[in-house]
Amino acid sequence: MPTVNYTFADFVAKFPPVSMPVTLGEDTHHVFSTENKPLPEEMIGKFIHPTEPGAVDDEFTEYMPCLAIDDTAGFVALIWWKAELLNYEYVLATFSPKGELIDRRVIAFTRVKDGAVHRAVATINDEWEIFVAEGHSSDGNNFDPTSSRMYDVEIMLDGTIVGASYSREV
Repeated sequence: MPTVNYTFADFVAKFPPVSMPVTLGEDTHHVFSTENKPLPEEMIGKFIHPTEPGAVDDEFTEYMPCLAIDDTAGFVALIWWKAELLNYEYVLATFSPKGELIDRRVIAFTRVKDGAVHRAVATINDEWEIFVAEGHSSDGNNFDPTSSRMYDVEIMLDGTIVGASYSREV
């Protein structure tokens, strides 16, 4: 099968623009997967792993384009869902208009580690502030309130992503 030389515009076109606010949680990817197709390997290599030459995901890893944050100026903000075995992440990445990566951060996830389920849910408002609530459960259903914490992340006007320090314990 011939290799396709995708452009950054081709990559961005996979992400429908969405006005904020939006919440990303454990099951939100189902909504995106009904309307968007997984990203082709060539796009993953060129735009998701551009600084990691030879980076290879296992055969079970999948990337689903979720959305482009609408009304950004000077940069492009995209969110994709990365699915691995027992690890699911929503990744926010910002790029220059030419496609150069500015910043990238996992903002929501579901992970199974050491017999516990760890989850983080993110809400992005129209000022590009991201509020993250995180916690874990030993049985996958009942979350331990002492493990819960909330923190803030923000996309700056230059496309950098700042924050993610714990602002308070819940």
